[in-house]
Amino acid sequence: MSSLPKNQQPLKNSAIFIQNACLQHRYIRSKDMSNIVERPERLRAVSVGLSAAIARLEELFSSRTTAAAKAESDPDDLAEVMDKLKLDSGFPTASRSPVAIVQSQASVDILSHPAVKFVHGDIEGDVYLESLAKWIKESHDKVTKGESEIPEGYSQGDLYLCPGSINAIQGAAGTVCEAVDKVVSSTKSPDTQTPLHRAFVAIRPPGHHCGEDTPSGFCFLNNVAIGAAHAHLQHGIKRIVIFDIDLHHGNGTQSIVWQINEETYRQTLESEGGGPTSKTGPQIYYGSIHDILSYPCEDGKVNLVQAASVSLHKSHGQYIENIHLQTYTSEQHFWDVLYKEKYSKLLDKARAFLDDTGGPGDDVLVFVSCGMDACEHEYESMSRHNRKVPTSFYHRFARDACALSDEYAKGRLVSVLEGGYSDRALTSGAMAHLSGLVDVPRETRVNEEWWSVENLVKLEGATKKRRGGRLSLPAQGSVESWLERTLAIFNQLEETVAQAKGSMPRLPVPPSDRTLRDRTKGKNVTPASSPSSNKIKPVSASAAASKAATVKPKAGSAIDRGVVTAGSGTDGYASTDSSPLSSPSSTEDEAPAAKKLPRVILKLGKPPEVSSSQVDP
Repeated sequence: MSSLPKNQQPLKNSAIFIQNACLQHRYIRSKDMSNIVERPERLRAVSVGLSAAIARLEELFSSRTTAAAKAESDPDDLAEVMDKLKLDSGFPTASRSPVAIVQSQASVDILSHPAVKFVHGDIEGDVYLESLAKWIKESHDKVTKGESEIPEGYSQGDLYLCPGSINAIQGAAGTVCEAVDKVVSSTKSPDTQTPLHRAFVAIRPPGHHCGEDTPSGFCFLNNVAIGAAHAHLQHGIKRIVIFDIDLHHGNGTQSIVWQINEETYRQTLESEGGGPTSKTGPQIYYGSIHDILSYPCEDGKVNLVQAASVSLHKSHGQYIENIHLQTYTSEQHFWDVLYKEKYSKLLDKARAFLDDTGGPGDDVLVFVSCGMDACEHEYESMSRHNRKVPTSFYHRFARDACALSDEYAKGRLVSVLEGGYSDRALTSGAMAHLSGLVDVPRETRVNEEWWSVENLVKLEGATKKRRGGRLSLPAQGSVESWLERTLAIFNQLEETVAQAKGSMPRLPVPPSDRTLRDRTKGKNVTPASSPSSNKIKPVSASAAASKAATVKPKAGSAIDRGVVTAGSGTDGYASTDSSPLSSPSSTEDEAPAAKKLPRVILKLGKPPEVSSSQVDP
């Protein structure tokens, strides 16, 4: 721990890790994707939020530098300025962004990587991992034959695979391990000039529902559990804290943590009983805040509801805390009652775990399973039980988790994307969360108005996809400076996405039993030269998806790529009974139908009045 007082310690460094291979995991079973919420476009929405957060944070650091320069010009304040510069030597400068961006190329082999096998392997053989690789390899052929690529017995509604899924899944796990390597290694070595303390890893598919050999809820590998295992096996981390703030209980993570703690407890008892001393496994605290009425507990299955309600500390070597979300009536009610009196216990129990197992140390690492689907801006159909959190929760919880990591883990914290499905929930949640992970100059503070609805609307309008998929940058000075800077950062991220997409293999066209309707019978079709100014009557999302499925997609179109983009702030998903995680829409949720191009009729205005004598009989 640093010998400096807390208010004089250098600011911790942060980075975001982006893995474009994660875009390759797509739904190919059908052209109808009206029920698919775990989609590649989620990462675009996250990138928008991250870009906006970086732009805003840069303004904070810039304002501090400007203020320091003005103060330095006053001879009376010179001593104070020099003292500040001495203490703040770890601060990012005006020429350096407060957040590093890592475009990761990392990947792991799921059949051989030690951490993957530690979590998902089996004593008698890696049955699940081998099966997963086989399912992915055969997915194209299965779908081509009109079969499901997901074996019978597993949920067909919230699991899907394609040939590119192997790159996405291995890239996601690899990027988490890379973030762990950089955070732990750089903070352990005294020679590192700019150690990395905190990382946010933007990856998909998510992982916290996947158990040792049980994929579910969009999850095939448990990314955070693999990261924890990697930290233990590669870096000797012995004590791990996992905070899970997704709307849904991380049943897979809790199951894995329970098994690891059980084995470590057995080893410890044997050693204390005079048995042969051997290296013990890690001790892990798992704390989750979630909606007990939502997946995986929505059906009321006893074992799942009980697991999502466990509160057990120290007994049998377990450190598990589950807290159920409640409906809040106002922001004041949320912060003064729910967060202060209930939700913050997640942090208190983590401190108790660390104090009970040795206090602060070099063997501690903190993870956050950062799902953003509890956000106030999530689809109403996803958070249909109204157990939400205000967007600022992602900022303030990040600050509290960072304070804990500063106290016990030398500032080490790795946050990993889990759920979050509407664009607005992902964008606002990512912006708030990254703003909380980054230490800002002490005389400044993050303004929670950054993610107000008014500013989100501006952000969504500026980053909306245009024809051709490219953004049109505004003229300099025509928009607010933070928005202009956001677009510049986001455009750079999008360029790497375009390069990654260019190297992706072309996805097979999903089979369809629909046929094109002959619209030309009995009429001549004349190509239109301009769009109609008439309003198009909206139709339901499911009807629009069905209609779109009858049209042959153009190369590079959303349908051709096997994806569907959900607009910000809308709930355009049709109802399904196949999965509690699907996002059924209400009857009011509507999406515009494809525009029908009419003939152009020029109307030049009201004709001049003429007398009856001028009119031909």
